[in-house]
Amino acid sequence: MSVSYTGIKRALLGTPFPTHNEIHERLDKTRGLAIFASDPISSNAYATEAIMSVLILLGSGALAMTLPIAMGIMTLVLLVIFSYIQTILHYPDGGGAYTVAKDNLGTYPSLFAAAALLLDYILTVSVSVSAGVRAITSAFPGTYDYRVLMAITAVFILTWINLRGVRESGTIFALPTYAFVGGVLLVVGMGLVRFTGLFGVPALVPQVHNVAGIQPVSQFLFIWLVLRAFAAGCTALTGIEAISNGVQAFKPPESKNAAKTMVAMGVIAMSLFVGITFLATHLNILPSESESVLSQMTRSVAGGGVIYYWVQFFTMMILILAANTGYQDFPRLSSFLAKDGFMPRWMTHRGDRLVYSYGIVVLAFLASLLILVFQADEIAMLPLYALGVMLSFTLSQSGMVLLMGKIGKLKPGESFFTGVTTIHFEKGWPWKRLLNAVGAVTTAVVLVVLIVTKFTEGAWVIVLAVPFLVVFFRSINRHYANVAESLSTRDLELADVTRPVANVLIVPVADIHRGTLYALQFAKTFSDDVRVISVVTSDQERERLVRRWNRFPEITKDLNLICIDYEYRDILTPLVEYIERVNSTEFPNEVVTVVIPEFVAESIGSQFLHNQTANFLRFRLRGHKDVAVIDVPYQIS
Repeated sequence: MSVSYTGIKRALLGTPFPTHNEIHERLDKTRGLAIFASDPISSNAYATEAIMSVLILLGSGALAMTLPIAMGIMTLVLLVIFSYIQTILHYPDGGGAYTVAKDNLGTYPSLFAAAALLLDYILTVSVSVSAGVRAITSAFPGTYDYRVLMAITAVFILTWINLRGVRESGTIFALPTYAFVGGVLLVVGMGLVRFTGLFGVPALVPQVHNVAGIQPVSQFLFIWLVLRAFAAGCTALTGIEAISNGVQAFKPPESKNAAKTMVAMGVIAMSLFVGITFLATHLNILPSESESVLSQMTRSVAGGGVIYYWVQFFTMMILILAANTGYQDFPRLSSFLAKDGFMPRWMTHRGDRLVYSYGIVVLAFLASLLILVFQADEIAMLPLYALGVMLSFTLSQSGMVLLMGKIGKLKPGESFFTGVTTIHFEKGWPWKRLLNAVGAVTTAVVLVVLIVTKFTEGAWVIVLAVPFLVVFFRSINRHYANVAESLSTRDLELADVTRPVANVLIVPVADIHRGTLYALQFAKTFSDDVRVISVVTSDQERERLVRRWNRFPEITKDLNLICIDYEYRDILTPLVEYIERVNSTEFPNEVVTVVIPEFVAESIGSQFLHNQTANFLRFRLRGHKDVAVIDVPYQIS
């Protein structure tokens, strides 16, 4: 069984990496940008469309406001990027908003930041993959009915690639990321050249539309829809914090490489966002359910040739691969929480390829569930999107405001350990603090706008889910605290942990065969009082059992066979009742030992073909503190 399992595992994931190879599996800036920045870069494929899809309700003339709204969002992005560069430099061990909030704001704010980000990473995977599939269905409408299957298949492939290791996934994802950036920048450049009439190229001809808006439009409704459009475009901010969570994934010097990657990400993402928005609005492109705005823009600028299919193909690829931001940061953030006792400890374990395998698998399952629920419709999931990152942005920048205040109290040359990081005096701390404060206030306002404008569309789910997750984190933490208290040896009295062990062994059997005979021989070495218990439901069954028992007197002669007559099918109930009776009546306050014989099949699949009686019995007995269970496996070759 182990050879077969190991062989399959090696074929799928590759050979294991020793722990000391961790430094060699880290990312350079080129791979780091492809892995951590794919989400904010890829969001340009639908951020402009998200704004236009709201403004069109006011009529085609209102689409002219798309560019001003995009410029406002770009300003917000720059503020957030500046703040996270400071976070990277001051918290080089990673953790992003969770670590900043924990160090400066306290436990509960940090848990709110973590909960918001974890939900956002799940949505990142489901939205990105669904948007990528939409790029394909836009080019090939006949594939639309298979969108859910294609999306879940993409999640499976991404999971497999990420389980193979960070550096390998970075290498695989680099080409699609840079091919998308290059293709879209080429289209934007061509569009600007044609728009301005440079080099005598044919000028772009804007489409002519006269779409009427909803009537009547009150001043309140107008402001409401503009705010909704702004909130929709804020999807362009998702994933910005990813690099700050994964600083330790970069090669040394980690914080400097991560900060440089953050700057490159901001430049690329904003260039794409503004370029796409400028051309889409000046071409009078209308949002459509059947074809994305980026697809329409590319077709208008470059025609339906090689460049168009290049952009569509790599749009699909980067939208799917943008999910990799979630694959990197969900497991990593989960490991931070697990180390602090707020998530299951097994989330800290790294797999054979030095990645947080459990976190990757959990993320894949949850994202696939969302894809099924929303039928791979990223537009339906967008109202749930961006709330989490805005909350984390607000908490992170607020924490940086307090951190800069601590730095301001230091004198030149002084340093101070905050409990998480060491800070030094910085000359520019007042303006850094001011920018963080402006960013915190701005993202807080945007968060309120997002909640208000998207609440009835599904944002209420996130509003409820975040505090629910915080309660979940606290319950896990309380459990670990209770376990630690129970296992503590402080002020320990031996009487508290020692109990007399009864000189009796109970061996439940259903038949006499090699496995049970082996268990009986084992039990005889521990006690002279070995009781072999069998629940029989008919006279024929009793006669057969006794007959087989008498065949092996060398083993059974000193043992006590007890048959319990029972007329029902649930044989575990009388068995457990007998064990409880022995424990409470014959040997009160003493430990009774139960020896469970169990044969082990040659493979996991074969094991499921047999009754799980031994497993169920172990489960039933686990609640009894004075019952000890010994497994005696018998290997079937």
